[in-house]
Amino acid sequence: MADLGAISLWIGLALSCYAFFGSVTGRFWAIPALVDSSRRTVYVLTLVMLVATLCLVASFINRDYEVAYVAAHSNNAMADIYTWVAFYAGNEGSLLYIAFVLSVMSAIAIRWAPGRVSATLPYTTATLMVVQIFFIAVMAFMANPFDKLPFVPLDGEGINPLLTHFGMFFHPPALMAGLIGMSIPFAFALGALIGGQSRDEWADSGRLWGIITWALLASGLLLGSWWAYTILGWGGFWFWDPVENAAFMPWLALTAFVHSIMVQKRRGMFRMWNIVLINVAFGLALYGMFMNRGGPVPSVHSFGASTLGWVFLLFLAVGVLVPFAIFFWRYNLLKSAQNLDSMLSREAAFLVNNLLLLGIAFVTLWGTVYPLFAKLGGGEEITIARPYYDQVNGPLMLALVLLMGIGPLLPWRRANWASLRRALMLPVAAAVIVVVFLAVLVTRQPFALIGFGLCALVATGIFLEWWRGMIARRRTSGELYPVALFRLIAANRPRYGGYIVHLAVVMVALGVLGGSLFEIQRDVVLAPGETYSISGYELRYLSTDQTLRSDRTEYVSNLELRRGGELLENMEARRSFYPSFNMASTLAAIRSTPVEDFYVVPSENLPDGSVGFRILVNPLVWWMWVAGPVLILGTVVSLWPEKAREPVTVSRPAAAANASGTRPLSV
Repeated sequence: MADLGAISLWIGLALSCYAFFGSVTGRFWAIPALVDSSRRTVYVLTLVMLVATLCLVASFINRDYEVAYVAAHSNNAMADIYTWVAFYAGNEGSLLYIAFVLSVMSAIAIRWAPGRVSATLPYTTATLMVVQIFFIAVMAFMANPFDKLPFVPLDGEGINPLLTHFGMFFHPPALMAGLIGMSIPFAFALGALIGGQSRDEWADSGRLWGIITWALLASGLLLGSWWAYTILGWGGFWFWDPVENAAFMPWLALTAFVHSIMVQKRRGMFRMWNIVLINVAFGLALYGMFMNRGGPVPSVHSFGASTLGWVFLLFLAVGVLVPFAIFFWRYNLLKSAQNLDSMLSREAAFLVNNLLLLGIAFVTLWGTVYPLFAKLGGGEEITIARPYYDQVNGPLMLALVLLMGIGPLLPWRRANWASLRRALMLPVAAAVIVVVFLAVLVTRQPFALIGFGLCALVATGIFLEWWRGMIARRRTSGELYPVALFRLIAANRPRYGGYIVHLAVVMVALGVLGGSLFEIQRDVVLAPGETYSISGYELRYLSTDQTLRSDRTEYVSNLELRRGGELLENMEARRSFYPSFNMASTLAAIRSTPVEDFYVVPSENLPDGSVGFRILVNPLVWWMWVAGPVLILGTVVSLWPEKAREPVTVSRPAAAANASGTRPLSV
């Protein structure tokens, strides 16, 4: 299987090169047969990369320790269910996964590309193949997942303990697919530029793949937060870690793009700006892959570090400089069809939204790269900590939430202050009520009051839009309220799908505000039978069950959680120590409700039977995890294809038709 996998990589590299040169040559010399051949080669490439992927999976399942990558990331004690996690646990496997995903996305994008981009599709194909060639070539020459050891060990080194978590089945694949998926909208944009298309032919494909990629990145980020929350043992969900930031920044740029491309589709505006945005998003995605798979950074993700940094850095430089060179070359073709009529309009709101998102992205980028620059300059190694990001990005994010509440209420082209006041009257009233209620009964922290008030404003505005539309539809059609709401959403899926996504963002904001501003944390040591009281809860430690496994020692602490003397839940908090890694992994015991999480994680098992626990009460964190399915729902609604409208035939009366000498009119 290893030999077949290695051969598949070389075949894939040859196919990618042929598809690139064939697309460019066929388009330049007007040879349609060569262009078609290159396009079909992309489909064959998908099958070849699938073979390589299955070969590595089979090597893991068969525990083929002659393969160096399998020996380094699995052992006899690893359950087969973690084979897929082990597959991308290191550089070689993750590169193969990225190349496979890119081949699948490329084939789908090219096969179902709309006819309006057919003239520039060869350039799009060539752009995608350049990216594909890079990843396959790195594997073939520098990081081959099928390299063999000179001897066959009896057992492997084992999978990183931090990866043995349910979230790892989805978090890394979603993030890596999102980062490499950025190549698709980027390739459509670059293909249009190279081909000299001066209008908006690529906008539909750019929007479609931009939203798909955006949803993958957002899902990956939320799943990563959940993984950190449940297994790392510190009780938080975001650390502003360099690798976390590397995935967060392209998501911010892509968020700006998927908003801005709507203005281009609707009004032919922001053509230059959208090219800049997708170039920036692609560059940040390459930077994200550099940090994940090539950058030696101090991080909980350091298991992905390698010596490939210079290769990824070189590709990052090419991926930034070349697209912007093409942009300046074709600059004169990108003049907008319309001008911005007023700063009080939806277009202007999208523009300000873009600037805020890019501001957050570049503030985060500076905090991430500054320690690297300081180290290269011969200074001491420093770390930019959470207070920097909170103090600088916090106000920008609050401004973004405010704009999210106002922007959708503005009309296209031009609004007036009177109509805006009417639209904002009820949302602002709801925000004021929430702020007053919290100030009187809960807290007077300025950030909390502003944040929760803005969440109330956004949510109220969204629900009012749904309510007004549902009532208007019921009045005209007589439909039942649920039917009217469903058909209202179906009639304008991009708009109302966007509202659902905005609700998911509000849910995330609630979790961030509650968990960041109102967290209660205690570190205690409890002997069997002892009880600790915190925030109205009584936690009683009962006992610890110790189990010796082949690769680890497991400690399961049994706990009782009560409130007011009433038993709420029997809880189990786990801690496992892996001698071969000299590492402990934990699994927190969490009682989660919409109001707050009660969170317990063991930190140390002492010889006398007592255990050190970290206990936290985290308000509203539950809403962050609910936001994930809501976000996916909104994305699906936005992208769900509408039924094609059939032509309507309008017939005139026969006498009139005969008198005029015309035929029935087909509309």
